[in-house]
Amino acid sequence: MTTRTATRPTAAATRGLFWVHSAPSALCPHIEWAVGGVLGVATNLDWIPQPAQSGTYRTELSWTGAAGSGAAISSALRGWQQLRFEVTEEPTSSTEGARFSYTPDLGVFHAVTGLHGDIMIPEDRLKAAVVKSALGDTTVLVEIDKLLGKPWDDELETFRYAGEGAPVRWLHQVV
Repeated sequence: MTTRTATRPTAAATRGLFWVHSAPSALCPHIEWAVGGVLGVATNLDWIPQPAQSGTYRTELSWTGAAGSGAAISSALRGWQQLRFEVTEEPTSSTEGARFSYTPDLGVFHAVTGLHGDIMIPEDRLKAAVVKSALGDTTVLVEIDKLLGKPWDDELETFRYAGEGAPVRWLHQVV
């Protein structure tokens, strides 16, 4: 595979990972088209069967591109039924990192991540969790689990383990 790298002078370049944990075969070319459209280069991913769900496939992709590409990939794929995916984006000198998870049942989870990949929860979201708990609607622990993406992690964990040892492909945005 030929690796091409280019950056926009006004946009911070970053890199990230994109995992499709499960997708029916009919969606695979559409996913490649959508991700390629975001990154500005055609993708030809290696799809392997997903043992955790019969009839579905998985793939992994390492990418480089402008800051915000992780959000753009997630936006392009959100709402697609029968698709489970995750996207990470590393921080730059001028942007925070990000993590996105998607399942058909839960929708999109987004978290800001720090330099070492830790989820950074904004103060106002923590205050809202405490208020909800004080009103008796929920518990602080349940709300913190949501802020950390635990429901998404719980649903995706089976698919992650089923894909251990899968190859990772590198893709660089062409600008």
